[in-house]
Order: sequence, then C-alpha cells, then structure tokens
Amino acid sequence: MSQNENSAGMKKTLGLMGLTINAMALIAPGAFLWISYQVQAAQVDPAGVSTAPDIWFGLLAALVLSFLTAASYAWLARRYPDAGTGSSYYFAQRAMLDRGSSNRAARDGKFFVGWLSHLFYWVYPGVMVAFMAILITWVLQTFGLAVSPIMQIGIAVAFSFVVGFIAYRGIQGSTRTNLILNIVQLIMLVSVTVMALLYRFLNPQQVSFAFSNIGDIVMPHDGSHILFQATIAILVLVGFESATSLTAEAKNPKDVPRAVILSLVIQGAFAYLFGYFGLQAWMNNSYKVGQLTGFRAAAASSAPVGDIVRTLGNVFLGGHGFELMLIVAVAVAAAVLGTTLACLNTGVRVTYAISRDTEAPQPLSKLDTRYGTPAIGVWVLTAVSAVIGAFGVLSIRNLTAIALLSNVGTFLLYGVTCIVTALALSKERRSILVRFVVPILGAIANIVMLLAVIWLGFLGGGDTSWAAIFALAGTAIWMLIGLVYFAANSRSVPSLVFPFPGRESEKAQHTKYSVCGEPMDFDQP
Repeated sequence: MSQNENSAGMKKTLGLMGLTINAMALIAPGAFLWISYQVQAAQVDPAGVSTAPDIWFGLLAALVLSFLTAASYAWLARRYPDAGTGSSYYFAQRAMLDRGSSNRAARDGKFFVGWLSHLFYWVYPGVMVAFMAILITWVLQTFGLAVSPIMQIGIAVAFSFVVGFIAYRGIQGSTRTNLILNIVQLIMLVSVTVMALLYRFLNPQQVSFAFSNIGDIVMPHDGSHILFQATIAILVLVGFESATSLTAEAKNPKDVPRAVILSLVIQGAFAYLFGYFGLQAWMNNSYKVGQLTGFRAAAASSAPVGDIVRTLGNVFLGGHGFELMLIVAVAVAAAVLGTTLACLNTGVRVTYAISRDTEAPQPLSKLDTRYGTPAIGVWVLTAVSAVIGAFGVLSIRNLTAIALLSNVGTFLLYGVTCIVTALALSKERRSILVRFVVPILGAIANIVMLLAVIWLGFLGGGDTSWAAIFALAGTAIWMLIGLVYFAANSRSVPSLVFPFPGRESEKAQHTKYSVCGEPMDFDQP
C-alpha cells in the first residue's frame, strides 16, 4: 500500500521526530488541561455526588488502558510496516488473512474496523473545534465583549476552515507547526504546574484545600467514580496511534511503533500526571464562582484553569494574573490548533486508505497533485468538524455529548484493534505476555470503559445521562448507516483488498495476491 500511495503523490518526509511530534500534537496536555477540566469537574455519579476527587486516578486508569492499546498498535505496526495510511483498517485485514480467514470474512472485518475508525476520527476534530470556540468566546468575554450563540457558531466554523487550509497544504507544514506548538505548551504546562504546587506548599492566602493531605490526590476514592472519570480522561490521551496512519509518509517504517510509545510516554505519563496533580493540589474552597466553591465552582466556570492561572499570577507575579492568564490562553489556543490539525490529518488519511480500497466513496481517495494531500477528504472532514463544533459550543451538555460520542468510537476501535493484535501475533514465537496477555487486557479494559458509558446513560441523571444516551444513540445510528452502505457497496463493487508484498500484478479490479503462500483472487469478494 505504501508503494502505491507514494506513486500517487504521498511523500516520505517524516523521521522519528516528525512522527512523534504529530502524535504528541494530538495528545496535547497543554490544551486539554485547560479545556477538559471543566467537564471533568462537572461529572457526577447517579446519586448526584461529584466524581472530581478521582480525576487524577481516573486519568491513571485511562493511561494504563492507553499503554495496553499503544503496545498493541506498536506491535501491529512492526509486523505490518507496509500499512500505508490504513492503520487499524489494514491491520485487521492482514491479521485475518494471515490466519486463514476467507476473503469475505477479511472484508467484513476490515470494513467494521474502518467504520469504527470514522466514528472516532471524524467526530474528534469536531470536539476540538468546539473546545477552541469555547476558549475564544471566553477570551472575548474576558475583555467585556458580548458573544451571542450565532457568533459562537461562526467562530467554530471559521476555525474549522483555518485548520482545513493548513492540513490541505501538506503534512510537512503541519509537522513544523506542531513542533513549535508542542514546545510552547510543554513549557507552559510545567511552569503553571510548578506555580500551583508552590501555592499548595506555601499557602500564601491561607486557604482550605480540597485535599487536606497531598498524598490523597493520587489515592483511589470510589471505584465507580474512577470509571466515570476514565471515560472522559481517555479523550485527553487518544492520539498515540495516529502515527500508524502516517506510515506512507515515514522515511523508515520502523520508526512508527517507536513514535506510538514515545508520544504516550512524554505527553501522558509525564505531562498529564504532573499537570493534573498540580491542579488537584491547588483546588481549594476559597475558589468561588457565584455561591459555588471548589470543584463545583470549577464545574460552573467556563475556564477554571484560566481562573487558577489568574490567581497564581496575582500571587507570584505582583498582581499580573490577568496578563499571565492571557499568555497561557494564547498558548492553549495554539495547542488546540495543533491538536485539531493532527486529528484532522489522521482522519483524512485513514479515510483515504479505505476509499482507495473501494469501501468508501471514491472521491475521498483523490490526492492534490501539488501538495500530495487527500484534498477532497480534507475539505469534507473540515465541513463535518464545523457542524459538530457548532453543536458542541452551545452548551456544556452538548460538549459532553460529542466528547462521549468520540470516546465510544475510541473504546470500540481500540478494543477491536487489541483483539486483532492477539490474532496477528498468536502464532509468532513471542512470549505469552506479548501475544495474549497485553492485547487481551487491553481489549477488556476498553470494553469496561464502554460499559461505564452505558452505565452513565441508563443510571445517571440530568445532563450526564442525556449526553451518554446521545453518544450511544449516535453510535447505533452510525453503525446502521454503515451496514446499509456496506450491503449496497458489496453488491456493486468488488473490494480490492490492500496490495501487499507478494502481489502478482497491478490491475485494479483483477489482481491476484499471495498470502501465506496461497494465491487469492479478489475478484470474488
């Protein structure tokens, strides 16, 4: 596939740093600390009790899940370095064919994985657009400007098309942008977190902290609360696997699995655990929004991290909290830009691969001759992101709903990919830990997270329950559309099935391939 893609116009320009930077841009801790803390602080259990004290441990649970899944992606990328832009879609086909499945079964399996990929990769950019529109709205309101719902929608649409234009001009421009943004946001994150910890230890305003013992921050408090928090925390960690969709543009495919793990170690294990620890350590009962205090105040604020930064600046920088807050907000906005750009690039490349395989509308596989990017796919996803972002920006309920919809797609895709890993590695001469234990644990962890979302939908109350039901209904509708499309497409278009080493010819619809030594004719899907 990678040879085919490169001949069509994709260019091998990414080394290990480029691959890692693009994956890191999707995880973006500097952005998510600001934009997701409100959603996390607002979450309650079915009894209406806040789950916010378990934010840090919920993140840790989601991080363990992510490492199990990241290991699976890395092993698949190492086993199938010819995946091109196909990622999980390609892995599913190869694993099934290599283990003796029929052409029809392989086609069914890869389409299912590809359709799930869209539920994740085509919703996630819209979530980021909504976050950016909320951030810009907050900044404008900080300066005393009134922002109507129509203006918020306009901001979301405008931002979508800015990102689409950058993505259209190619991955190299995106990588340079993301390198700068990653450096800026990591410096900002470390600086703010250090100030938050100094505030905790020095207590210059003599406040009463939410955690009386700093060690209590990293301890589990309630099992169900940890699960509920993890269902949101996964949103801030996804993206490590995006490097596997850039194989066609990698100078050395062996760098892809390394980039998957490196991005999660740097952004997840270091930046997130450190950053959230600092925020939880700072939280205190003198923080007020209206009559609400502590975590409830954070839930009511449109930018609780902005409030925290402003307080820190006033205390440690001689009353210049407002200026510091604006500087951090600009850095966060830049990080959100990088994240949105990275996830849009990933989404269009996976769709490009599926379209080249005749399992998605063919115009989505068209490459721009000048920039080597999936031009039509970029602009279609840009429009979809604008619509989703415009919906999400209107309320915290809408924002939570689209975030959970993206997360349901994530849990399903990650869980299936872990199962594919166990299938692909089952006959290799590796340890049982690699072949079975890690991928199966990854699949189980993702299923548990999905069940937690369902639990929220049926047992929760208020906006949390509505958002969960919205996500589950959206998933069901999307899968139904997929079944109808697949049934119609299967009758009219025979699947090419990705070309890979051993193919005998280049003919589009009449090519035979050799898999495990056995010729297979894909004119008979």
